[in-house]
Formats: sequence, structure tokens, C-alpha cells
Amino acid sequence: MTTVLKLGGSVVTDKEAPETVDEEAVAAAASALADATDDLVVVHGGGSFGHHHADRHGVSTTEGTDDAVAVRDIHGAMKRLNGAIVDALAAEGVAAVPVHPFSLAARDEAGALTLPTDGVQTLLGEGFTPVLHGDVVAHAGRGATILSGDELVVSLARGLDADRVGLCSGVPGVLDESGAVVDRIDAFADVADALGESDATDVTGGMAAKVRALLDLSAPAAIFGPDDLAAFVSGERPGTVVAGGADADGS
Repeated sequence: MTTVLKLGGSVVTDKEAPETVDEEAVAAAASALADATDDLVVVHGGGSFGHHHADRHGVSTTEGTDDAVAVRDIHGAMKRLNGAIVDALAAEGVAAVPVHPFSLAARDEAGALTLPTDGVQTLLGEGFTPVLHGDVVAHAGRGATILSGDELVVSLARGLDADRVGLCSGVPGVLDESGAVVDRIDAFADVADALGESDATDVTGGMAAKVRALLDLSAPAAIFGPDDLAAFVSGERPGTVVAGGADADGS
């Protein structure tokens, strides 16, 4: 069984302080992932690393740059964060290895993403845990734009035919207008009024983008907080289940 899991930037960093790893949270996440029995692909967000530099250079998922300095700044920050997460996983005995999307992915002029997954699939087959991250990506006609971790999750889940998808966020799930966790989402209209913008700098769309991305998947997905990470790894579906066209029986 293959699971694609994203650790949100708000989980692994202090998003208000540039390039600040939340070391306690990363260590706790690594400890939970050490118990995984599925073939696991980890994706992490940019948090105060990538988002800080992308915002400074005016780069987003739609606004590109042809400035090599900007590309190096954003990609370099994400490599530093990726290294910290890979090291934490390795310290818990996970066979974690870095995979940098900037070297793999590309967008065409219409913005469609191409992300070869053969290498990731082979790494899984050889017993490794690939760790990818939000990044900059070559974009035809726009230089380079941002590739969000959420978009990576969707592309990987499809390319690897994943059985399960999880997004570990800074909140315990998708919240309704009263602040309660929504148990299940089958269409974006179910939560459109409740979803707001991220409180900190986020060039990739916040919770609304997460829900929209997961609704496009055929695999069952869950959005949950750090306290439920161990439960998800053990096979449960904590937080909010995002079903879309998948899992129609509600099981």
C-alpha cells in the first residue's frame, strides 16, 4: 500500500519567523512516521523558508520570474528545510532521501504540470522513503513559478496510484464557520463560505487550495492536525475526509 503524506509548512516551521524550523514539531512528526508500515512518500510545505523568499521576489504559482537569483534563493531555502526534515527522519531510523522537484518537474505554457514519478516509484521499491517539497519549477513562457506541496501531493498520488493521501496541517481539519471540524467534504461548495486565507505569508493558496486539490483525487484523503499524525500513519482517517468523486460509499 502506498501513502502520500504532506507535512504542512505551518507544522514544520514557524511561519512568522523567516527560515525557522519548529524542531520539536519536526521531531514529533519523524517519531510518528517511524511507525509507518505502508510505502511512504513524504512531501513538505515551504513554511517560513520558501514562502518568505517567494514573497520577497514576487513569485507565486501564477507569477513567474526569469531572475536566476530569485530561483536560487527560493530553491536554496527549500533545500535547507528539506535537509532538516530528512535528517530528523533519519534520526528515527527512517530510510529518508531527498528528492528536489526543481530538477524533475516543468510546466507548459498553459500551466499544466509534468512530474515524472518513475524515480520515486523505484526508490519506494528499493525500500527508501522519498521526501519531496514545494519548490520553484521551470514554466514555459514565465521563467519559473512556484510548485506548491499540495500540487505535488496530487501529482504524486496520481502517478504512483496511491492508496491513501494525508495532509497534516496546522489545524485539526477543515473548520466550519463556528470553528468545528467538518467531518467530510464531497464538493467545494460544502465549505466555500467557511474557508478563509492563511494568516501568514502563503503564496500557494491556503486551505481552500488544499481542498480543491484533494477533491480532484480518486484516492481517499484526509486533512488533520499534528496530534492525529500517528493515527493517520496507523491507518485511521482523522480530521476531515475529502472524498470528491472517490470513496463514494463513505467508508
